[in-house]
Amino acid sequence: MSSETEEKRSKAQPNGCERAFVQGNKIKWFWAPAFFGFWLLLYVTISIPACHRLPRPLTIQDEETHPDQFIAERAEKNLRELVSLGPRVVGSRQNEMAALKMLSQKMQKIRSGTANDIEVDVQVASGSYVHWSMVNMYQSIQNIVVKISPKNTNSTTYLLVNSHYDSVPAGPGAGDDGSMVATMMEVLRVLAKSDKPLKNPVVFLFNGAEENPLQASHAFITQHKWAKYCKALINLDSCGNGGREILFQSGPNHPWLMKNYRRAIKHPYASTMGEELFQHNFIPSDTDFRIFRDHGSVPGLDMAYTYNGFVYHTRHDKAEIFPRGSFQHTGDNLLALVRQIANSPEIENSAKYAKGHTIYFDVMGWFLVFYTETEGVILNVIVSLVSIGICGYAFKLMSVNSGIKLEKILKKVGHTLLVQILSVVVGAILPVLLGLFMDAVHLPLSWFSNSWLILGLYFTTFFFGLAIVPALYFHWTKRDKLPIGQRVQLLLHCHCLLLSVLTLIFTICGIRSVFVLMLSCLFYTVGLIINIATKLHTKDVAWVIPHIVCTVPPFVFFAYFSHGFFTTFIPMFGRFGENLNPDLAVAVFSVAVGFLCCGFIIPVLQLFNKSKTIICGLMGITLLCFIIAMTPIGFPYRPETNVQRFAVLHTKRTFHDAQNKVRRQESGYFIMPQDRRTYTVKNAVINMTLAQRIGSDCDKEINCGLPLYNQRWHKTRKNSLWIPASEPVLGENVPTVLLLSKNTVSPTKIRYEMQLSGPNHMALFIQPLNGAKMMDWSFHQAPLRLSFEPPYFIYFSWGVNGDPLKFWLELEKPNGNWNSSTLELGLGGHWNHHKELITPDFKKFLDSFPHYVDATPWPASFESRIF
Repeated sequence: MSSETEEKRSKAQPNGCERAFVQGNKIKWFWAPAFFGFWLLLYVTISIPACHRLPRPLTIQDEETHPDQFIAERAEKNLRELVSLGPRVVGSRQNEMAALKMLSQKMQKIRSGTANDIEVDVQVASGSYVHWSMVNMYQSIQNIVVKISPKNTNSTTYLLVNSHYDSVPAGPGAGDDGSMVATMMEVLRVLAKSDKPLKNPVVFLFNGAEENPLQASHAFITQHKWAKYCKALINLDSCGNGGREILFQSGPNHPWLMKNYRRAIKHPYASTMGEELFQHNFIPSDTDFRIFRDHGSVPGLDMAYTYNGFVYHTRHDKAEIFPRGSFQHTGDNLLALVRQIANSPEIENSAKYAKGHTIYFDVMGWFLVFYTETEGVILNVIVSLVSIGICGYAFKLMSVNSGIKLEKILKKVGHTLLVQILSVVVGAILPVLLGLFMDAVHLPLSWFSNSWLILGLYFTTFFFGLAIVPALYFHWTKRDKLPIGQRVQLLLHCHCLLLSVLTLIFTICGIRSVFVLMLSCLFYTVGLIINIATKLHTKDVAWVIPHIVCTVPPFVFFAYFSHGFFTTFIPMFGRFGENLNPDLAVAVFSVAVGFLCCGFIIPVLQLFNKSKTIICGLMGITLLCFIIAMTPIGFPYRPETNVQRFAVLHTKRTFHDAQNKVRRQESGYFIMPQDRRTYTVKNAVINMTLAQRIGSDCDKEINCGLPLYNQRWHKTRKNSLWIPASEPVLGENVPTVLLLSKNTVSPTKIRYEMQLSGPNHMALFIQPLNGAKMMDWSFHQAPLRLSFEPPYFIYFSWGVNGDPLKFWLELEKPNGNWNSSTLELGLGGHWNHHKELITPDFKKFLDSFPHYVDATPWPASFESRIF
């Protein structure tokens, strides 16, 4: 035997360490659980803790040793005092008197003994604007506005900080948004007593009507005397209770704000991806940020709590469950950010620094990465092209080392790329089919309380599809001259090529969140370069070590922000409405996250002995989790922590004919399910089996005959339920429209002057009849100018002054025939903060809901009138 042959054999023989892991040219099958466990351990021990890490909260006793710092205990006391007032609904005594008094007293206390100038102004305002497809009209709503300035300053450049102290009728509003109000109060106190000077004044807007929606911010930015001087904004809101506040909107087109955020912030938590999801309406919410941006052209930063969204807008949104560490996290950040932006030179001429969008993200809460969109485009293109080039070079080396012609290698690349694309498609289809199946067998939301089920149901299904297609391909082409180690590398190279092309496509489309794909390509390419430099790429298994080492950082990072993503979105599926299949949405999200986190991990399974058995084991996990989903563990709801939501309106409906005689009158419970599983309460709730869908009324009655003032409810109204019931108690201030005068403007035009009075939340729907067309009115002109489709929707609310609203309508009939009806008005009224109006029958009905249900009740009325 030649010495050359002996040398090759000796190189092929594994050493003792290798023998423990490797059998032939594959990894021994029993190391597969350790492989999965390694990645799971990284997720559980690094990514999840980083997502929930909070600083140590400072107490009042710490104030001596931590002067000039935010004290979390003081903020907590502020919150408890505010929440003790009860729900603070616009128009209620709690909001318009008690909260105003409490906040005013706090401001006066802060004013005493300060080295700065502090002015306090209570704004009472009326106005209107177009919100989505409705005219949002308000009367006498209130704001408390506080300006803190350096002594004797003449600066006309202000920083605006905003949060709202009103709440929804359903609960005390501790997280949304009492926590941010309490934080602002403590930041203001620290600034007032601090010796550190502010270069420019800061305006703290304690906003009294955000839930209406967004009325008080509109009132401030369009009417307040200080509004025109506000050059930058920090908006603070919440769709949860505690956790870390995430920066999810910036600018727009003001990168200097992100530069100052990076310089100032102690605990960064920010995401361009969150910004793009929010601005493309993936999140069913809105904030005052949009009002300041659209109506005041004020650039800013929008931050909010998203943790524990299960209690958002429910009676369980309590101060007792709000973590003190969350106060410290937000307070440290806000105090530093206010000082940084108020003292920055850019705020004095912000238009000069308006230079495009930004890309930003935090890394594990340790530091912030930030660069401009132009820099992002350059970076994406360079990384993608380099990745493609390095993969091309690897193909050439593979040809040289294997003795196979480059043309044949490239042919294998083409086949492998098609296999990889097919595996992604199959992997995506399987979870989607499972999501449809879970809904069909009445098992949606099984992961609502136990989110780990998502991993077992949808991630493993995707991983199975992603792995089984290449496994079958390798099995059917097992006589290929390339050893399996080289073929798996080829598969990974093709995945990198796919990501690189997607990065370039999404970059061209202007999607800034594509940085995540760029990072995947970058770290894989680094690992590939190491393998090429060390010639490990020629080995059957050893190349896996650099590959895994370079895959760990992006995996930990992607798992970190994906965990935050799911933590935010899972509670939202409890309020997305009945029309959305939540399991289908979660399946799609799981595919996207799995593709991002594990696209370079799952192909490594092909290197294990018995790889097809291991891969099929993933479906075994899916089957096990499906069985668990059918048990009580998979039941979505838990009392107080993970509730099922219903809005229940005890409603009286009255419809008039053309002679204004009552043609139909009825009372009942109008029930709006907030998620997919309405059937879970069917056998528990009184008369629920008699419930009728409201959809038939939508074909014959204006606005389906429903008193809906929330624009989002309009999307799900046809699927809502109606149960006949006794008449509600509506109080004395019933919604009423009086016809004050009717005048002929011309042979084809007529003008109605009317007066609207009623409770502090009303909805007016206007439908021209018999060929009539609305030509003009006293409301906001946008719906007419933009040719909105009738019925026109006017939402009207009032705060401290309930005087009747006078308005006029001018209609035209081209034929001049005024003998037929011209106009139908639908008038809805809500008494959503009057618990004394809940009748014994209504209370009995509400009490029949299961203990895991949060049913938001209020009396309401609807009346249609024809003119």
